[in-house]
Amino acid sequence: MDVMGWTFWNNTLTAWAIALGVALVVTLGARLALGLLLSRLKKLAARTSNNIDDAILEALGRTRTLSLLVIGLAAGTCALELSDSANRVVRIALVIVLLVQGGLWIVHAVTNWLKGYRERQLESDRGAATAVGAVAFVVQLMVWVMVLLIALANLGIDITALITGLGIGGIAIALALQNVLGDLFASLSIVFDKPFVIGDFVIIGDHLGVVENVGLKTTRIRSLSGEQLVFSNSDLLNSRIRNFGRMFERRVAFTIGVTYQTSQEHLKLIPTIIREAITSQEQTRFDRSNFAKFGNFSLDFESVYYISGPDYNLYMNIQEQINLQIRERFLQEGIEFAYPTQTLFLERPDQMTSS
Repeated sequence: MDVMGWTFWNNTLTAWAIALGVALVVTLGARLALGLLLSRLKKLAARTSNNIDDAILEALGRTRTLSLLVIGLAAGTCALELSDSANRVVRIALVIVLLVQGGLWIVHAVTNWLKGYRERQLESDRGAATAVGAVAFVVQLMVWVMVLLIALANLGIDITALITGLGIGGIAIALALQNVLGDLFASLSIVFDKPFVIGDFVIIGDHLGVVENVGLKTTRIRSLSGEQLVFSNSDLLNSRIRNFGRMFERRVAFTIGVTYQTSQEHLKLIPTIIREAITSQEQTRFDRSNFAKFGNFSLDFESVYYISGPDYNLYMNIQEQINLQIRERFLQEGIEFAYPTQTLFLERPDQMTSS
């Protein structure tokens, strides 16, 4: 009895065996060819400085084994005699798998290229780095919409009628998701208007920290105490934002009080001492120092200077050196700092009567 001559679904066992062999050869050959291509690209990427080949390498590395298997099975069916409906199913399955795999390639390539672009721009143009998230979302949305439409067209669905229906249904969806859409449009507003960018130090109400990420719905800020603060984009834009990242010069004003017993000569000398202490520091610009007022227990001098940089640690270091120099000069000149004091006058009752 010739077993290989048995027939299943209009094909002999021999034909099925040949089809299986073709499927295995094509699948394994595609996997081998992909491995060799990735190896060559990896060596090429190591010799170049741009990240385009890195993005392509990362995208090809996302090739699914299922995609290669479906391609192999589709190739194996060429050795079989299938009905028109079966051939149509194979063709549709192959097209859908190729579309999904192509979408994965494009999405991963663009995402990884934008990731590298963001890392490069963080140092020179943090505004451009902030926009990367929104651009990546738009690209992914467009790719998967195109994949879906082409897949539906291959399934025989009328895309025109579907788009019309989606347009009508989209109104109801927009009403149901108005908060989410509000945050999405707020994200686009942040990206294009740039009230702040990644890396800026901001104060929002009672919260302050460094902007870490601007997402489609939320913005994440790393506070000074270490925890991550998450703000809704729409709520964030409705708040008063103090952006210290846009501070190019820091204005510093401070007051020093000396005792009322300070001599006239020393009072005239104090602004000069303060000016010398300020100008001796790098990255400072002296503005003024004046005998400002008669305080409750001190003679107050108000001084103002500028630091050419927004860094808070730089400000504190400079102010510390200024304070130390002023104190040293005051000790040399015999000038006393004032501290809260009260003078109590006592009068006896008999003195009040005799008067």
